[in-house]
Amino acid sequence: MKTYFVDSFTNEKFKGNPAAVCIVESDLDTNTMQNIATEIGFSETAFIKNIVDNTYSIKFFTPKTEISLCGHATLASSKIVFDTTTLQNITFINCDNVELKIEKAAHQIVMQFPVYDTVAIEVPKPVLDAIGIDKTVETRFSPDRKIILIEINDSDILANLKPDFAALVKSYSGINGVLVTAKSNNPEHDFHYRYFWPWAGTNEDPVTGGIQTFLTKYWSAKLNKNKFKAFQSSLRTGIMTTELIEDKVFIYGEAVTVFEGEFK
Repeated sequence: MKTYFVDSFTNEKFKGNPAAVCIVESDLDTNTMQNIATEIGFSETAFIKNIVDNTYSIKFFTPKTEISLCGHATLASSKIVFDTTTLQNITFINCDNVELKIEKAAHQIVMQFPVYDTVAIEVPKPVLDAIGIDKTVETRFSPDRKIILIEINDSDILANLKPDFAALVKSYSGINGVLVTAKSNNPEHDFHYRYFWPWAGTNEDPVTGGIQTFLTKYWSAKLNKNKFKAFQSSLRTGIMTTELIEDKVFIYGEAVTVFEGEFK
């Protein structure tokens, strides 16, 4: 099975967020896909299969479980399809039968994702303590993505957070992750964020596109604008442009292929 390693949301090797992309020619069972994802060990491995013309099925697996949506693995998969075919547009269909529309632009790939709402919640103190947060600006929850959103008031503090991941897992159950964000102190960016999700087998995601399904809408209401330059202040770092248009979020990004081989 043809397999690629791709660094997403970057134009440099060994930056951004790595994902594996496996080209499925014949049906694979869920257990086999999970075993492959665990063996590879990236935060996500995508399995794509051509259905007809420019339509592909796409499945995402962390080292521990299958998930329904992953931005950087979608970008990585798009990069491989565009590089190995003459297609200019792709539709991926995920396990929830959500259509993800992808377009090849001049120097970027444009992904069209759904937009989800968030609701106000009170985040338990053990969660905040585990992450190392003393004060919050606002706390919300995405029921669709099962992710807690925490805004703090300083992007430099955000960059220096050192969560206790063992304590974080014990502090809350039934969620996929915790997203911490702050308005940028750097005029080149609108907001910064980090995504912690030890529940899925990866402590911190280097660059996360999927959370823009609700984070872009959150900052749109805060900053009264629709287009953003977002910076993920993880160790590898990553930058993406996002744009809110009605009930869709458009995510603009680049990707670099770093490995090509066969998974036997």
